[in-house]
Amino acid sequence: MRRNNYPYQPLNHQPSGPSPASHDSLEAENEQAAEELKQKIGALKSLTIDIGNEVRYQDKLLRGIDDDMDRTSGFLGNTMTRVLRLAKQGGGARQMLYMFAFVLVVFFILWITLKFK
Repeated sequence: MRRNNYPYQPLNHQPSGPSPASHDSLEAENEQAAEELKQKIGALKSLTIDIGNEVRYQDKLLRGIDDDMDRTSGFLGNTMTRVLRLAKQGGGARQMLYMFAFVLVVFFILWITLKFK
């Protein structure tokens, strides 16, 4: 059964068989094509190895970032718990006002320092 869209066309064989010169030229073409294919496979192999190394490196970085974010969120949660506990205590509103004023002063000093640097 032959497909109409199949691009392969068989070689026309001579009745006495292929001559040794044409056989050698076909063999040389096959060797050249095999060498080109071998070079392309080598390039793809090295590219695949490089991609694998890059993926492992990126995975290591992402795991480190994830660990850092977990630690930071735990630290921030503890800090917010302490701030809320401080606000609920007697006189906490005055302490919160002092803390807010301190933060504003620090940001203002940083802004001035960076603006006139």
